[in-house]
Amino acid sequence: MPTTPATGFDSAAAVTRSMLGWGVVAGPFYLVFGLVLALTREGFDLSHDALSILLLGETGWIQGLNLVLSGLMTLVAAAGLWRTPAWPKAAAVLVGIYGAALIASAFAAPDRPGAGTASLPGILHLAFGAIGFLCLGAAAIVAARWFRHRGSSGAIWSPTAGILIVVAFVAGGALSQTGWGVALLWIAVVAGWAWLAVTCVAAYRVVPHPLLSRR
Repeated sequence: MPTTPATGFDSAAAVTRSMLGWGVVAGPFYLVFGLVLALTREGFDLSHDALSILLLGETGWIQGLNLVLSGLMTLVAAAGLWRTPAWPKAAAVLVGIYGAALIASAFAAPDRPGAGTASLPGILHLAFGAIGFLCLGAAAIVAARWFRHRGSSGAIWSPTAGILIVVAFVAGGALSQTGWGVALLWIAVVAGWAWLAVTCVAAYRVVPHPLLSRR
């Protein structure tokens, strides 16, 4: 539906805003879904087990579904960021890679803790996770330019969040067999979703209102 004085409605702006909304929903959806699974999975310990462990076992497909749906929402949000005025395209692509990595990781279960020799699926799962979080952290750093041009405090908190995401993930991965390592991974996950949500809200606000009469 094109924008015309007769309709007074900008369909492109409406679609962009809708896409960005999924970036706000994706994080809470993933975290709530994952926590419900964790709390109902016998033997799962949130203080020592990463959510990726939920991919193991007969009910692993449920966590896989969580990853796929969250990844799809993130891909839609990335498309919304791409369409946002003046938004750096590189940052949108990096967010999209994070979403694709979430989906890919659903099909490569991690190795069981203490399993010894790493399996191909386990290696792929680690690789997808590393690619995803490094790209998300990089997106937050690159996005600082957009916030800076708008005179927003995001010029400070966005790159700070990006560094936190990368450092927490790398350190957490290195210490993944310890409680501290799992805590760091949680920090990376929560910080990543929080950055995406807040950023999508900021982008939503700069997209012109679909109703021409409200601009």
